[in-house]
Amino acid sequence: MANFKKQTIDGNTAAAHVAYAFSEVAAIYPITPSSNMGEYCDAWASSEKRKNIFGEVLSVTEMQSEAGAAGAVHGALSAGSLSTTFTASQGLLLMIPNMYKIAGELLPTVFHVSARTLAVHSLSIFGDHSDVMCVRQTGFALMSAISVQEIMDLALVSHLATLEASVPFLNFFDGFRTSHEIQKVEMIDYDTMKSLVDMKYIEAFRKRALSPDKPSVKVAQQAPDVFFQGREAQNKYYDAVPEIVQKYMDKVGEVIGRKYKLFDYYGDPNADKIIIAMGSGCDTIEETVNYLNKKGQKLGLIKVRLYRPFSVKHLLNVLPASVKKIAVLDRTKEPGAIGEPLYLDVLTALNGKNIKIIGGRYGLSSKEFTPSMVKAIYDHLDGACTHDFTVGIEDDLTNKSLEIKDIISTEPEDVKKCIFWGLGSDGTVGANKNSIKIIGDYTDMNAQGYFSYDSKKSGGITISYLRFGKSVIQSPYLITSADFVALHNPSYIGRYDVLKELKEGGIFLLNSEYDNDEVFSKLTKDMQETIIKKKIKFYNINALKIAEEVGLGKRINTVMQAAFFIVSGILEKNKAIELIKKYIEKSYGKKGQNIVQMNWNAVDKSEAALNEVKIPATVGEYYKAPKLIPENSSAFEKNIIEKIMHLKGDEIPTSHMPYDGVIPVSTSKLEKRGISPEVPHWMPENCIQCNLCSLVCPHAAIRAKQIEPSLLDKAPATFKTIKSNTKNDKNLQYKIQVYIEDCTGCGNCINSCLGNKGVKAIEFRKIGEERAAGENDNVAFFEQLPDNVTDGTQITQYKGTQFRQPLFEFSGACEGCGETPYIKLVTQLFGERMLVANATGCSSIYGGTFPTIPYCTTKEGKGPAWGNSLFEDNAEYGYGFRLAVDANRNQLKSNVQRALGMDISSSLKDGLNKSLSLWNKVDDEAQEAARKVKLALSNEVKNASGEKLAVIRKIIELQDYFVDKSVWAFGGDGWAYDIGYGGLDHVLAMNKNVNVLVLDTEVYSNTGGQASKSTPIASIARFAEAGKRTTKKDLGLIFMSYGYIYVASISLGANMNQAVKALLEAEAYDGPSLVIAYSPCINHGLAKGMGTSIAEEKLAVNAGYWPLYRYNPDLAKEGKNPFVYESKDPTVDMMEFLMNETRYKALKQLYPDVADELYKLALEDKKKKHAYYKKLSEMQF
Repeated sequence: MANFKKQTIDGNTAAAHVAYAFSEVAAIYPITPSSNMGEYCDAWASSEKRKNIFGEVLSVTEMQSEAGAAGAVHGALSAGSLSTTFTASQGLLLMIPNMYKIAGELLPTVFHVSARTLAVHSLSIFGDHSDVMCVRQTGFALMSAISVQEIMDLALVSHLATLEASVPFLNFFDGFRTSHEIQKVEMIDYDTMKSLVDMKYIEAFRKRALSPDKPSVKVAQQAPDVFFQGREAQNKYYDAVPEIVQKYMDKVGEVIGRKYKLFDYYGDPNADKIIIAMGSGCDTIEETVNYLNKKGQKLGLIKVRLYRPFSVKHLLNVLPASVKKIAVLDRTKEPGAIGEPLYLDVLTALNGKNIKIIGGRYGLSSKEFTPSMVKAIYDHLDGACTHDFTVGIEDDLTNKSLEIKDIISTEPEDVKKCIFWGLGSDGTVGANKNSIKIIGDYTDMNAQGYFSYDSKKSGGITISYLRFGKSVIQSPYLITSADFVALHNPSYIGRYDVLKELKEGGIFLLNSEYDNDEVFSKLTKDMQETIIKKKIKFYNINALKIAEEVGLGKRINTVMQAAFFIVSGILEKNKAIELIKKYIEKSYGKKGQNIVQMNWNAVDKSEAALNEVKIPATVGEYYKAPKLIPENSSAFEKNIIEKIMHLKGDEIPTSHMPYDGVIPVSTSKLEKRGISPEVPHWMPENCIQCNLCSLVCPHAAIRAKQIEPSLLDKAPATFKTIKSNTKNDKNLQYKIQVYIEDCTGCGNCINSCLGNKGVKAIEFRKIGEERAAGENDNVAFFEQLPDNVTDGTQITQYKGTQFRQPLFEFSGACEGCGETPYIKLVTQLFGERMLVANATGCSSIYGGTFPTIPYCTTKEGKGPAWGNSLFEDNAEYGYGFRLAVDANRNQLKSNVQRALGMDISSSLKDGLNKSLSLWNKVDDEAQEAARKVKLALSNEVKNASGEKLAVIRKIIELQDYFVDKSVWAFGGDGWAYDIGYGGLDHVLAMNKNVNVLVLDTEVYSNTGGQASKSTPIASIARFAEAGKRTTKKDLGLIFMSYGYIYVASISLGANMNQAVKALLEAEAYDGPSLVIAYSPCINHGLAKGMGTSIAEEKLAVNAGYWPLYRYNPDLAKEGKNPFVYESKDPTVDMMEFLMNETRYKALKQLYPDVADELYKLALEDKKKKHAYYKKLSEMQF
């Protein structure tokens, strides 16, 4: 048995390590949580020039979709190259057609899948087996891994077995729970892997390749007379697979020292009750079995490794003869089935045995699966022993859930457990990944790291769970008893029970701006009682102060990481600091030595700033957390939102959940997260009333209103206003209001503020100061004032738009997000009439994540209606909206015409005629006419009967369609340029009134910044680690070629009024429209942070990087050039723009040999495009 180097890695790394070794081609496409596998392979190929076991660098290519990736793999295999891909969830479903073909042609390959929930009533990025269960009939062999080490071991087995069997394999493991879990494992080197390969099978594979030197044809079609026989001709290949797999399990086991079987039994040899399961849950079950058997029980577990082909013989070989009862656990749900897939397989396999077999579901969407739940299952086998149970939830509708009666702890006593509460983008997760790697790689302890996220973008909650100890760690569930808890964001105090898991004598580390003598009084009463009762050691550090001093802004991770090692004593202090600095250089090196040095300086300052807090004997003055949900809130808000706000969503019973995924809007305003330590403060004396601050705010956390003076009589004393400078006859007052609890602190408002004679009207102040100054009372008063007082302004000017209520507010987008100002602006212009189809991506996650929704309503209850189907079909989904609206309007119109021929009241007749005359209008007059008709209808129906009643009721059913809807499709460039391009092209070509807004970040932002066809030359992105080598797809120019599609390219920071004009024209155009909006992203690495995203939009245009134009087909009808080019000749060197973003600047540092050439190509490309657009705009029509 060889000795292998141990390394602390995650599950995706383990899979990618093996896939890279055995593959010559990888066709990839990003999807969470599998994207990292493709990223790692791309980085190894481009940066390290890593050689596979054949001595070659892997050829990695990104496709336009998962379907495209599967097609490319199929083609590469057919042409004789060993190929692989990585995917999950909906991506795996898109591969199914090709999987049938690959299996049908008996082509050897391994797909690596981080198994993930499928989108049903809702999307979920987390893990279960619902995706892999959809491919069990494709003909792929299915191999299941339990842990990070098993991913590597069984991936090796899969790659070896597929070569001999000629049957394709799918190697799967639980998404997030295993794909992103970090463990200390043995790295199997490539020489060892190569030694296990029998090259004759590769030679045989090559001989089957399509080649004109020995021509053959892959059959396209067979008739009924022969198809059936051909299908059955493959039986012997599948019959041979189980023994082939076991053969390689044995061969690999001899080398690595870890033995595997197709079905592995663990537990008492005379067990009477066992569980059969697969995936990470098996580790939890094994740990529980070990604990319970030590207490005298006789329990067991069968771990399923090779799920397809399912070998009955091998299952029977490990099944103890003593077993009387079996619970089969499936991590999926098949509605309407008599049982889930694994249960049905086991039931069939053991048919005729005198064994009671029941099935149950657990762990959907990474729902926690704990030892206490495992015990409940064994207790159920002893008790009611009913089939079709669930565990881990409270099902009070169908009463299928098991009660958890006993809470047990099964972890080894020597294992240390730590929890870190962070804020997305503060660096906490990255620092903890480094910490667990330091512990794993530089001590003799085993280590495990797992990271929990909410669905916000940067600015959301992150919780890191670290375990380390001499014992083997088999605990794929969250920590329930911790030795150490760190709270990196003090805004969580009173909102989350951060000390719940901290054990007696544990350590609590807090980042706060409070002095040591006052910090204890800033904790809640419960927290103080816990610290006193449990004798907890409490440390306080002002990490934010240090971060700001060294130039890191709000990124406190390095300070808190150093404090953790200093306080915990896991490593000798100087050794720990040395290793921290080493990992800092590794993590931030490509961002520049100045960033590395800033982090090093932060480490050096940490120890002196760390203070132990003296704990009083009794509770004293304490912080009283505000109530999050008002007493008059709805049942949904009380039963769902409030619990989730306190991270108690696991307690919500099924009866409180919506059955179809439809939920109320206007709920993000309830969150009041208060996550930014500093917030804007308005100084009216310096304000010129431009409304820029309101326009650029990504979260609608700063707003403008005009107010009639009489409404200010009861205003709070601190509610400051100034006389409005608009031309109005009401003596209106002007007010800028900051929503301090909803602000993320990006600073775009401050950076964009023009001020009076250079003196800004907004500055940052501490959020505590603003609270004390009564700013929340000001918000409450501001909210109840009338909205949309636009007197003296025009909607065609950006200032006028900002007096309108935004119907998109307080989203979970990143601070400084470049996308959300556009969405907010669109809702201010058209929100009361909008139907929005949203492609899966950033905008669907921050726009539609359960349970708090940023889309909201006017005081009259009008607002955007929003839906998400999939990633690839959004244009078609939105097109369906338009078809439905048109169909309903047509039906309404025909019934109105029928009613006009009947004996109806004069008021209704006048109203209907008025609405018909305004049928193609959407303005205030049309809206008012519709309102009057609705009133007349409600009166008419009271006395109607017979046919008249039927007609009136039908009109009432469709009355919301008197005024046309504004149909929009929102999405990013990954959707519009790549996976959804075919659908987008078709929908726009259909010449229907559908408006499309493309939020162009030039990368796949939602999955971590992978390259799309919108990514320009020289830009570094995931899947383009060495810089993009091809030019950006000109989406606008492609759609202009149709001649009847309105197309615009906008950049809000560069020309606000042009953006407003383009959106107004697009929506008013009676036909399809496409607006492409430049949207800076956190993935770009702006030199001064996302607080300058609006300034970056301006710089992009001034440098000639991003074009401004409007293509309006209506102009051509007037004999004018429809193309209006609004970019001027560049006034800024484009290299200044490129060097302002890490995605371009890092190329010079990482790949200096190609950087200058790629920069040159990038500049030439933009110059040519600018010249082309100028010529296009000068053409005579």
